[in-house]
Amino acid sequence: MTRLIFLGAPGAGKGTQAKLIANLCSIPHVSTGDILRTAVTNQASLGLQAKLYMDRGDLVPDQLVVALIQERLKNHDAQEGWILDGFPRNVAQAEFLDSLLNEIDQPCDYVVNLDVPDDILVQRMLERGRTDDTEEVIRNRLKVYREQTSPLIDFYSKRKKLAIVNGDQLMDGVTDDLKKLIQR
Repeated sequence: MTRLIFLGAPGAGKGTQAKLIANLCSIPHVSTGDILRTAVTNQASLGLQAKLYMDRGDLVPDQLVVALIQERLKNHDAQEGWILDGFPRNVAQAEFLDSLLNEIDQPCDYVVNLDVPDDILVQRMLERGRTDDTEEVIRNRLKVYREQTSPLIDFYSKRKKLAIVNGDQLMDGVTDDLKKLIQR
């Protein structure tokens, strides 16, 4: 069984790697963004609650996101493992998630931090060519990410769950490092 949480700054490649490893292990790639969109589209009760926040441009409260994740992880396809991408984003969310995973008896194997230097991330995101991706905007997003994520790195490191993977290498190299991690 493989149960991983992926962390990484915007542009680190966590979504790409999460999909690759999920396919390799035949487990679901659980993206909180996808969960929210699906719940809203299906007009599930939790999705309708989330939509109220999303329509106002507010963040969906942690407890509601955890409830959606709980619902998703109870699905049959997630019983043999999963990769969680996009959650948690802060220590409060990590504590909620830890409680949930203990409650449903699905402990996380590793929290993978794809580590990439900021200058490389800026370069990658500028190369995407999105109009909202100016260097100033990207550097601010990275600053905010680092501020929110530093405590998470400490949180999981203290719990002996953190695995740091060098994300500043060719895509196949990152995938190979991830494969080695899950084969431990």
